[in-house]
Amino acid sequence: MRFTNTFRVSLRALRRNTMRSILTALGIIIGVAAVITMVSIGNGAKSMVEAQVAALGQNLITVMPGSFSSGGMRSGFGFSTTLVPEDFEAIANDVENIDGASPEVRDSQQVLANGLNWRTNVNGVGPDYPYVKNWPLTAGAMFSEQEVKSLAKVAVIGKVVAEQLFPNEDAVGQTIRIRNLPFRVIGVLGPKGVTPWGSDQDDIVLVPYSSHMRRISRRTSVSSIQIQASTPEAIDKVKVAVEDLLTQRRRGREPDFIVRTQEELANTFTATNRTMTLLLACIASVSLIVGGIGIMNIMLVSVTERTREIGIRLAIGAHGKDVLTQFLIEAVLLSTMGGVMGVLVGVGASQLVAHYMGWPILVSSLSVIIAVGFSASVGVFFGFYPARKAAQLDPIDALRYE
Repeated sequence: MRFTNTFRVSLRALRRNTMRSILTALGIIIGVAAVITMVSIGNGAKSMVEAQVAALGQNLITVMPGSFSSGGMRSGFGFSTTLVPEDFEAIANDVENIDGASPEVRDSQQVLANGLNWRTNVNGVGPDYPYVKNWPLTAGAMFSEQEVKSLAKVAVIGKVVAEQLFPNEDAVGQTIRIRNLPFRVIGVLGPKGVTPWGSDQDDIVLVPYSSHMRRISRRTSVSSIQIQASTPEAIDKVKVAVEDLLTQRRRGREPDFIVRTQEELANTFTATNRTMTLLLACIASVSLIVGGIGIMNIMLVSVTERTREIGIRLAIGAHGKDVLTQFLIEAVLLSTMGGVMGVLVGVGASQLVAHYMGWPILVSSLSVIIAVGFSASVGVFFGFYPARKAAQLDPIDALRYE
């Protein structure tokens, strides 16, 4: 009962100075709102990156050119040109637990059709490429293994290329020219969107990698090899098997390739985002400290203003711990109410950012709980000194205070 009475007294004391209480809690409100907004934006960006990486393909393993040294000359990542179609064929034939694989030869070319032209990515790939990359076609079909072997001049185009070269027309069956060579469009890829690094995946033309290497780019090496493991549990086994196989094919030469899994790729892109989110949340948390200092300042002023009231309570039988509890309750109420209001403001601000800026937002219940709990802790920490000072007042001196 004594605690209940103390709580009521604390509420009455805060209601007597409503405007001052609101202004005191303002620092906490701003701090919590800033933390909630920053963390929500960061979580939303992280989830978007993870979704984009997942859209690149399921259980995906990528083999890329690495660094190499030859005759005293050394080069960095990506400069090796010894990743060849035979490496892809060896992987496809000898490595177990894979559902599909495709080489990839990347290039950029001016494509002409229908009296229009468009510069786009022209990539040479294998028949399994849409399956490996989880990329269904909306029209037509993918070229076959026989068309790869025969160096067929066929192409599958992305949504952007179809819109640019064949507006208001069916692209399937049309002819495009790449380096003045006619390629028949046999399929249109479904929309894929933007990659985590900002490139438009739909701005692309796919041709058989053999046709690309012999007819377009005149290259002997491939840019990468895409592999789909049969299950998530098989990814590590497949990665090790691919590394061992390619190392054996080098016959003692220094490895000139890098094998990366989808999880490693996702971690690479989310690490920086996680660091920035933490940094922004820490900066926003400074407002909570400032708000706590404001609470301490106002509570000290309140102790001074209510010295006679404290003296009367002590004189009629109240204990020092009752006074301590009252002022602590006032401080915690201020900070907690500020925290709750800050959460509401933060969620509202996050929704406004999502609506007007088009940014992804993900409000975490854990961040809300932590923000409110931290704000209450701020009230206890910064309210303890004024409360202790009030509890230690001498009743006689307090009654004499003017």
